[in-house]
Amino acid sequence: MKKIYTLSLILFSCFSSFAQVFYSEDFGTPTGTTLFPAYTTGTAPATFQNAAPITYTGSADVRKTTASSGYLGASGNGQAYIGVASAIGKFMQIDGLNTSAYNSADLVLSFGYLTGVTPATSQVILEQSTDGTNWTPIVYTPNAGTAWTLVTVSGGIEASATLSLRFTNPGGSAQIRIDDIVLSNGAIAPPLCTLLFGSPTTVCDAITAGVDTYTATIPFTGGGTATYTLGANAGTVGGDNPSTSATGNITITGANEGTALVFTATGGDCNLTVNVISPSCTPPPVGVALPYYNPFDYAVDTTLGTQSGWANVNTGDDILATSGNLSYAGYPEVGNSVSFAGVGIDTFLSTTEVTTGMVYYSFLMNVGSMAGVTEPNGGYFAGLASSTTTYGGTLWTKRVDDNTFNLGIEVRTATATNTTWTPDNYTTGTTYFVVVGYMLGANLSDDAVSLWVNPVVDAAEPTPTITDTHTATDLTLVNRFFFRQDTATETPSLQIDALRIGTTWADVTSATLGIKTNEIAGLNIYPNPVTNGTLFIDTKLNGDKNISIYNVLGKEVLNTTTASNAVNVSKLSAGVYIVKVIENGNSATRKLVIR
Repeated sequence: MKKIYTLSLILFSCFSSFAQVFYSEDFGTPTGTTLFPAYTTGTAPATFQNAAPITYTGSADVRKTTASSGYLGASGNGQAYIGVASAIGKFMQIDGLNTSAYNSADLVLSFGYLTGVTPATSQVILEQSTDGTNWTPIVYTPNAGTAWTLVTVSGGIEASATLSLRFTNPGGSAQIRIDDIVLSNGAIAPPLCTLLFGSPTTVCDAITAGVDTYTATIPFTGGGTATYTLGANAGTVGGDNPSTSATGNITITGANEGTALVFTATGGDCNLTVNVISPSCTPPPVGVALPYYNPFDYAVDTTLGTQSGWANVNTGDDILATSGNLSYAGYPEVGNSVSFAGVGIDTFLSTTEVTTGMVYYSFLMNVGSMAGVTEPNGGYFAGLASSTTTYGGTLWTKRVDDNTFNLGIEVRTATATNTTWTPDNYTTGTTYFVVVGYMLGANLSDDAVSLWVNPVVDAAEPTPTITDTHTATDLTLVNRFFFRQDTATETPSLQIDALRIGTTWADVTSATLGIKTNEIAGLNIYPNPVTNGTLFIDTKLNGDKNISIYNVLGKEVLNTTTASNAVNVSKLSAGVYIVKVIENGNSATRKLVIR
């Protein structure tokens, strides 16, 4: 499981005007890992730069991790990801390029390129075609190292009104990423700036409930060739000086938590910018009480890891709130849902500690596609934990084909040979209700975990679909739940809704909207229906209350905090709504009719 605590690096530059650029593609700025078909229909900046007649196809995806850097014209942000060693044949194809107005000898193709290893047999296969059927290899100089580099192919590109380019994974490489594809008529001037910055890291100076400061460190190479002016929008710039040192580390100290840094270096032929994202310097979240219910009623594109009780433990693509619900017979539909896929952030929910008996979790899940998920051992994407590195009751998926998968469970996360898989296959694009139950090892000689697929809502606990047991792997406690992203070849695109965590079967399979034990004492919502524009909410405590009202599509239409018991709903149209009340850490949800 990756745990890389580095942050995004974006280097902005421009191409020399010596060449006439007639096609360029920097892959925009994706909100998360997105397969090509979905990215084609996206909205700028989360889509391709070029539209019809140019088209983009293939099994590749677009993501924003490991942003391009270190070469002239590196745009950072999104890039095409063509997979790892197990993704043999994964490809990206660009059709509809028109080079007919130029001489083949003058055409230049360049692209940013990152591969994890250097042998020529492990480099991306680059081909061209004028009919989309017959492909000819394009010879280029392979990477000499494992950092981003600019590949330039001068001459040999076909002059055609129907040119296609294809980038294919040959297998055997750690990873292949492509960015900043450019076609030009004439040579591109080589970069004159030798100063290069590596990925920045950040460290909190303190971790308190208030606003803390942090220190950013930016490594550099290629210094000592010019005099540079260094600056930042916050904090104090110090450390090694690239004007006099060939290599070193620039430090920015005293930046306030929550303030993103913009560091600049100008001088000689360099005009470089490094963007540094602020770390979160807040104390670990207080564990939420069990039983726990979350319908993910957040605004679309809200980051799950910033919500109450949740925390991100590494970097990468965020787990985001997605519009709409998943539906299952007997289950209520409210709020939105969350989605994630491929490499990215792992997000943990801290819960009150459980040391004996069963711990259950359940949710609705829908796998969008298994295309490109080629890891033969499958991968886990959810589970319980006693820390951010010790897990139990993990839930797995494994590809059967592009449209079919198995579900698996594992007492821990040992090896795929220890994972127990469902005998039945499940279909992408279909919603499943899954329940996982973990028996803490203090109660058994073996830890045990069970999986139920599509149990009946509001019914007694049935026989599990599958059960997995191991010896000598006991968790002594559970105090966390997590969602995990690993790689695009291991984690499929997932949509998750209606998360429940509890210590009884009823806690996680009840049709009741919300968890009864978290209900607000003495709650009375009236009149219902509302006919005069005022809703009254009484409770035994009569404390400050946060009121959220949602329409039947799950969209929040009103949010207010009030110390009184009257809420003005006169601006809401007649119809059926869901009202959620939060008071003193407890919550309740009710159906509301406005006439």
